[in-house]
Amino acid sequence: MKEWAEWFYNSREWEECRDGFLASKGWLCERCSTPENPVPAKIAHHKKYLTRANIHDPAVALCWDNLESLCQDCHNR
Repeated sequence: MKEWAEWFYNSREWEECRDGFLASKGWLCERCSTPENPVPAKIAHHKKYLTRANIHDPAVALCWDNLESLCQDCHNR
């Protein structure tokens, strides 16, 4: 996590957004999980990366359309 983004990732708004989004995806990885092999997701990944310029924009930072439910392995790729 970038130092300039710590305040955001530790905020109640992000925690509620992240938890709600992951719950809506059944806490499963959107890339590698299958019905035969369910893979838990722990990361709500921003498709459009957060920057110093857009981190204050809820349409980017807190928008479910900009999030993807991922396991650690898929996030690392």
